[in-house]
Amino acid sequence: MASAVDRSRIASAVRELLHAIGSDPDSAELASTPSRVADAYAEFFSGVGQDPVALLADAVPVGDDTGELVVVRDIALRSVCEHHLLPFRGRAHVAYRPGRRVVGLSAVPRVVDVLAARPQVQERLGEQIADALVAGLDPRGVLVVLEASHGCVADRGVRQASALALTVASRGALSDPAEQAAVFALLGTDPIGEGPA
Repeated sequence: MASAVDRSRIASAVRELLHAIGSDPDSAELASTPSRVADAYAEFFSGVGQDPVALLADAVPVGDDTGELVVVRDIALRSVCEHHLLPFRGRAHVAYRPGRRVVGLSAVPRVVDVLAARPQVQERLGEQIADALVAGLDPRGVLVVLEASHGCVADRGVRQASALALTVASRGALSDPAEQAAVFALLGTDPIGEGPA
């Protein structure tokens, strides 16, 4: 079960932050900002305390008709980097080769959403998605490809607005380079990160 977000504490912290940068949180322009940020953070971090594996509980057996690749691509991804609390956005592509069970296709984006809705780093997020699918479905293999642009890269420091980070997490049969190449071909993604295949 998700832990409750303390909106009151968030709003107080935002008021203090506004003071710290020299702004007046009681001004007409900023008076509602602390509560707005609290509401936004409640949404951004709604995955904290939730179990993504529970979203896979409705898996159904497939008997002997198993092993065909399942790919859910272009899942909208939004998360918040734990280093600077800035957003990162992009797409998730999730493939799995079933064992004895499959899950409804909408469950895969839900797993991505729950794990993304907490302070994250992209590299860990892909691994967590793969681990959740392994734990919930016991598939023959999993491949998770994330591509995202990061606020901490685009809007501060090096200010590379068009830079994309591509990460890959794999388990089981989809750790094999030939199996991965087949998935990358379906995705139209070059695994070396040089653009469309």
